[in-house]
Amino acid sequence: MKKSLKTIIVGFSFAVISLFAVNIQAEEQIRIVGSSTVFPFSTAVAEEFGRTTKYKTPIVESTGSGGGMKLFCAGMGPEHPDITNASRRIKSKEYKKCTKAGIKIVEVKVGYDGIVLANSKKGEVFNLTTRDIYLGLAEKVPANEDGSKLQDNPYETWQDVNPSLPNIKIEVLGPPPTSGTRDAFVELAMDKGAKSFPALKELRGSSKAGKSEFKKIARTVREDGAFIEAGENDNLIVQKLDSNPNAIGIFGYSFLDQNSDKLQGANVNGVSPEFEKILSGDYAISRSLYFYIKKNHIRMKPSIVQFAKEFTSGSSMGTDGYLVDKGLIPLPRNEYKKVKSSTKNLVELEL
Repeated sequence: MKKSLKTIIVGFSFAVISLFAVNIQAEEQIRIVGSSTVFPFSTAVAEEFGRTTKYKTPIVESTGSGGGMKLFCAGMGPEHPDITNASRRIKSKEYKKCTKAGIKIVEVKVGYDGIVLANSKKGEVFNLTTRDIYLGLAEKVPANEDGSKLQDNPYETWQDVNPSLPNIKIEVLGPPPTSGTRDAFVELAMDKGAKSFPALKELRGSSKAGKSEFKKIARTVREDGAFIEAGENDNLIVQKLDSNPNAIGIFGYSFLDQNSDKLQGANVNGVSPEFEKILSGDYAISRSLYFYIKKNHIRMKPSIVQFAKEFTSGSSMGTDGYLVDKGLIPLPRNEYKKVKSSTKNLVELEL
């Protein structure tokens, strides 16, 4: 009886210890959400981190920048993500939501990316201007030369927009409103296109209300079938473009780089979407990429610090890092040093 009781106690103790060890191990697994553009970079770092450290490979989910921020700022604790990726900077309202929840944020700028408009190599190469992009995709467009009168978008083909463009139906596969790529695209491409009309440019600078009205005009995408929301899966857009040579897709440069055997990028304002031209700023539609750390979770998951160290290492996001091989446009040397230092010191973001 004593032997049986001893066996039970030992067995129970072993089970408790094992369960505790499993919980510790599970607790250490970092959870990352956010941008589909940053997803392949974050995944590569997660895999390297899991391979070279004692920690489990982090879970990385592609939820879109907006969706990631919503999850990230919802609260603290094991049920909430530790890191969110973003293909644009955190918005003021998102920052306020996070701080209201008591979340302390560390911002890490990863590098740069170009937003490309690409189509199958089976089709024609497009030579677009930001004005063409605005006129092709906005819900409301100017009905006269200066843009003082607006109309519902009447354009059905790219040639309707600009006589020099192909006589091809406007069919663009793009990201949803929750995507950071969508946010950056409408700001960098469609805003610039709208500002090419004097009356709209004047409206933007007239007042706070005028600026708000300008944004509504410039950034509201048409919903008549010319622009098709293709979700957060950029790989799916690539597949659809390959099967439809006349369609154009909108996504990050890295996806074009990884699929250069199938796809070609459109020239924008006379500049092709190439690594050097995005880095130099010559390419019109370029943006910064980020990830955000929930500093409050570091005590619960110390591995977050090590993950951030791997992500910001020279072998990762440096000029010769493995992320550059995946299409990341690296930060200039001085900027990289500042980012690495602020990340190491876990400097809290203040907006």
